[in-house]
Amino acid sequence: MNTWHALISSLPFEWTQFAFMRTALLAVLIVSPLFALMGTLIVNNRMAFFSDAIGHASLTGIGLGVLLGMADPLWALVAFALLLGVGIIALQRYTRSAMDTVISLSMSFSIALGVVLLSHGGNFNKFGHYLIGDLLSITPGEVGQLLVTSVVVGGGLLLGYNRILLIGLNESLARSRGISGWWTQMLFCAGVVMVVTMNLSWVGILIINAMLIVPAAGARNIARNARQYVFYAIGIALFSGVAGLIASYYANTATGASIVLVAMGCYFVTLAMKAGASARRN
Repeated sequence: MNTWHALISSLPFEWTQFAFMRTALLAVLIVSPLFALMGTLIVNNRMAFFSDAIGHASLTGIGLGVLLGMADPLWALVAFALLLGVGIIALQRYTRSAMDTVISLSMSFSIALGVVLLSHGGNFNKFGHYLIGDLLSITPGEVGQLLVTSVVVGGGLLLGYNRILLIGLNESLARSRGISGWWTQMLFCAGVVMVVTMNLSWVGILIINAMLIVPAAGARNIARNARQYVFYAIGIALFSGVAGLIASYYANTATGASIVLVAMGCYFVTLAMKAGASARRN
């Protein structure tokens, strides 16, 4: 960390002189590629609503942690989100209901239960930072946690990328190739849960899904193949993360929301590029 701070503080910009900005920049550089990689699979597998449900269900995990007297409810949050993710997949396969219906039911239950638990005794306001997030308060220890999460989950995604992609495109074809749809989905859902829950405190429940989805959606507008899709998504995520962080410093705005707005700007640029390419072909 000392080398990182010394390197960035040597840059001729005002914001680089603050330790909290240098730490936040490191966090952005660590997790942005992971968000982009996971986002491409979420978009391809039509699971955007699932990652949103996991984020909102975190309210219940936090509430359970508080109820159990835990000083840091993070692990209660992770445990509940994992149980919910497994429950959603199992319920959908057992009932054969539409996935969006199962997710909506699960999210409605978990949000209501979380609000009830956190509002007991009028303590809800103490946990408001989970809704908006606060990237600038991230500590070196939390950056280390994000690094471990990124290496473990990101490595797993790279190893299983083609399997997960095939399951999303055609599960019957995947099974004919000896790929278990159940276990592949379970492991992918576990990865989504870890990424969402480990980043909630600095991204915020309200916008974490956008940070997963928007770079991938923008990349999909201009990519011609899977390789381009992943690299464009990572590029958009990194640019949005760094530009949004710096913009939030000068504008004195919420960092996570600023990053999402920059990403949305990138999305509209790629949409215009896609329209222009279509017009030239015609």
